Amino acid sequence: MRVIFGFDMETDIGSWTPFYEGLQHGTPRLLQLMADKDIVSTCFFVGDAARRYPEIVRDVAAAGHEVGTHSLYHETVGEPLFEIPGIYPLLPAEVEPRLALTTDLVEQALGEKAVSFRAPRLFGGTHVVNALASMGYVADASYPMYYYKERLAPYYPSTDDWTREGDSPLLEIPNFADMTIASTDPYGRDRDQWPKWRTESAEALMRHIDNFLSYLRERNVPPTLCFYFHPWEFWPMPKGAIHYGEGAVIPDQFMVEGCGDYALEQLGILIDLLKDRGASFTTCKALAIQ
Repeated sequence: MRVIFGFDMETDIGSWTPFYEGLQHGTPRLLQLMADKDIVSTCFFVGDAARRYPEIVRDVAAAGHEVGTHSLYHETVGEPLFEIPGIYPLLPAEVEPRLALTTDLVEQALGEKAVSFRAPRLFGGTHVVNALASMGYVADASYPMYYYKERLAPYYPSTDDWTREGDSPLLEIPNFADMTIASTDPYGRDRDQWPKWRTESAEALMRHIDNFLSYLRERNVPPTLCFYFHPWEFWPMPKGAIHYGEGAVIPDQFMVEGCGDYALEQLGILIDLLKDRGASFTTCKALAIQ
């Protein structure tokens, strides 16, 4: 079983704030945990984070992890799966120039070009995949399994429809969902188990992982599990209204519950549970070029 831990290196609380407290303080804690557990990950930086905190980009790379990209400001670059008030997608013509700028900013911080990408909120698209391929990317970890349901393992997408197999040189990596659940959500979001490991426990998440592993075995699909996390989850996040500028954000409870020490503890337990089931941790780039 191959496992990818992907960390989206963005502003706090799902980019609902402009702050980088989690990036600054949560990232070192994550790097120490992963060093203690001897695993690697892929860290997807928004271009703005790489520009502001190039030393964190270099710290991630120096610790042996892959540095990828995650748009410029956590904007919607692909096809929105559902509406979010005040969030509007880029026009298709805007996507490649914006991703090119993001790539350049990360390269300036890292000293080499990133070749793996994840779309914010998993809102990817055919035009995104094609733009990434034209820029020399080798992997995209944006496919939301909970929504499209069809792809259970990494595949090479069609240049006409990124959700179907085709001849793109870019490896598309689906994100874990428990496909054994009979969804009651119009978008299938209850199959996506983020952030159950910190709102409940690593063991609670592991039950869904085991369900999905059985689901794959029944279909003779070799398991590749890709997860998404964020450094802000490993630093205490404020509860209640967060004021800045001319307004405030009030996060839903699940967004901030368990952030900090508990999240770090449970991630360590999750790593051990996955290892007990034979997990081999890898990066998006390594998976794509093996």
